[in-house]
Amino acid sequence: MIDQVQPAQLQDWIASQAAHGSTVVLDVREAWEVETACVTAQGFELLKIPMHTLPPRLQELNRDQPIACLCHHGARSMQVAAFLVQQGFSHVANISGGINAWSSQVDASVPTY
Repeated sequence: MIDQVQPAQLQDWIASQAAHGSTVVLDVREAWEVETACVTAQGFELLKIPMHTLPPRLQELNRDQPIACLCHHGARSMQVAAFLVQQGFSHVANISGGINAWSSQVDASVPTY
C-alpha cells in the first residue's frame, strides 16, 4: 500500500515509521529541477535519483527502509512509489503535491516553478 502524505504531515509519517529505520525522501525530479528548488533534510535522509535512472540504481535503496517519494506535483513520485512496491519495498509513501506543496505547506523559501 502506498501512503499519501501531505508535506505538512511528513514528520508525523516519519515518526510512524521509526520502527523500520530512518526515512529516506527520494527526490525523483531531474537535476535542473532540484537545482531550482530543493527541500532541506530535517529528520530524514534526502536522496536524489531522477525517475528515469531509478531502475539501474535500485540497489542503492533498502527495501525495508521507509521511503517517501517526492517530485514536482506528485504524479511522477506516485509512479515511482508504485514501482517500488512492485519491486518489494514495504514502507512507501508519496508526498502529495510534491515540491510545489512543500513550498506552501512547509517552507515558503523553497521556490515554485
